[in-house]
Amino acid sequence: MNAMLMEGQALSGRRRGILDYVMEQGAVPVGELLKRFSLSRTSINRDLLALSAQGLIRRNGANITALPSVSAPGSILYRSRQEVAQKQAIAKLAASMVSPGDTVALDDSTTALCMAESLSEIAPLTVVTNSLGLGMRLGSCETVSVIGLGGNYSPTFDAFAGMVCEQSVRAMRIDMAFVSAAAVHGLTAYHQVEEIVRAKRALMDTADCRVLLVDSRKFDTSAMSRLAMLSEFDVVITDDGIDPDYAEMLRDAGVTLRIASVSPSVSDDSFTVEQRPPHE
Repeated sequence: MNAMLMEGQALSGRRRGILDYVMEQGAVPVGELLKRFSLSRTSINRDLLALSAQGLIRRNGANITALPSVSAPGSILYRSRQEVAQKQAIAKLAASMVSPGDTVALDDSTTALCMAESLSEIAPLTVVTNSLGLGMRLGSCETVSVIGLGGNYSPTFDAFAGMVCEQSVRAMRIDMAFVSAAAVHGLTAYHQVEEIVRAKRALMDTADCRVLLVDSRKFDTSAMSRLAMLSEFDVVITDDGIDPDYAEMLRDAGVTLRIASVSPSVSDDSFTVEQRPPHE
């Protein structure tokens, strides 16, 4: 059972209500939670401490927030609920790059997790991943061979990292690596956690083709640890919410940019693909 399921099942009804409300609001004063849930300060502090211990919320002064910060990521439960349509569109376009017989690496990101359904339809296929949830989701597919990377388990990411993970993947040869980032500032991709960055770098370093999956809300933001320059990726895939000026800046810098459409007027099988002409 992966961390996302365990987190959900471990929560009482009251704590689930508190978490859902914080996720909806983004940031909520403790006093507001006291009134909304008719709790004593002792009870709310106990609930908030339990939710914080699971990595589901964090305290920022007088406010409680589920939002990731530049130094700390949100839990996988929180991230899995954000930009769902955008991630699904990006994942579907990314999966269209995969061919039968390929060996592909996928990181711990919730965007890569969205690729599972499409990848299960490609046969045969070998998937290398440090994501426990993704491995479990694809493990029951008879046409997909899953290689799970061990190491130190992180409940926040529902994934493995550390020396064992890095050494394991560096012993392999991979056709394509699909990784995500927490932020893109200028022409550089960032993440909040150095150990997770090293796991992503190990996947990238062993792949013939590197693909960055990043939804549009992450552009023009930053995080603590540098992952890679965008020029290190063969393709960058985002959604059509990206600022047109930013997209043009990326193309002018030589970045191969593919944009998945999530517009309601566009069918699920339709994507807009933008990239810099080969002669430029």
